[in-house]
Amino acid sequence: MGMSTHIKGFAPPDERWQQMKTIWDACRAAHIDPPADVERFFDGAEPNRNGQEVDIPHRDWQDDQRQGIEIRTDDIPENVKVIRFYNSW
Repeated sequence: MGMSTHIKGFAPPDERWQQMKTIWDACRAAHIDPPADVERFFDGAEPNRNGQEVDIPHRDWQDDQRQGIEIRTDDIPENVKVIRFYNSW
């Protein structure tokens, strides 16, 4: 089994996140499904109080003896404050 490297960005809760969370909580309290746009906003998962996980555009990179990942800083969404690199096997 090989190793793979992943990248995720995290945006802290903002006003829009809080509005969506309020709708999510109201729907859960009423035992109904949240509207589709709220589900999409949270990627169908329970809202994380630490903020929203955001995909970071990247591409594989390599030269003769090294390989890695490149990220263009212009491609990082403005609301992302943390970028996490992790390996999985």
